[in-house]
Amino acid sequence: MVFKVAVASSDGKYVNQHFGKAQNFLIFEFNENGEYEFSELRETPPRCGGSDDLKKRSLDMFSDCKFLLVTQIGPGATKKLMAQGTKPLSMPMFIEDALKELSDLYKNW
Repeated sequence: MVFKVAVASSDGKYVNQHFGKAQNFLIFEFNENGEYEFSELRETPPRCGGSDDLKKRSLDMFSDCKFLLVTQIGPGATKKLMAQGTKPLSMPMFIEDALKELSDLYKNW
């Protein structure tokens, strides 16, 4: 495994959730060839309006992910994720298409 990607999705087909409201995150693992596969489902309560402890635990659950795909994310969460090495990307599209874009980018690094 080279890196992991977390995807905020309510249906498992489309990147369709705001970071602070998403409860389900699909985790995909990319290998050195740019190929990827589903690894696990991570669940968390919504964080918008939640306690600081809940928000911190939520951020920590993505510390092993290089990218986080969402429809929207606030500047505070973006800053904290970037500080831990996770880059949030707004990619409201089919998950398969979003992962293919990341794979194509990875192959060109």
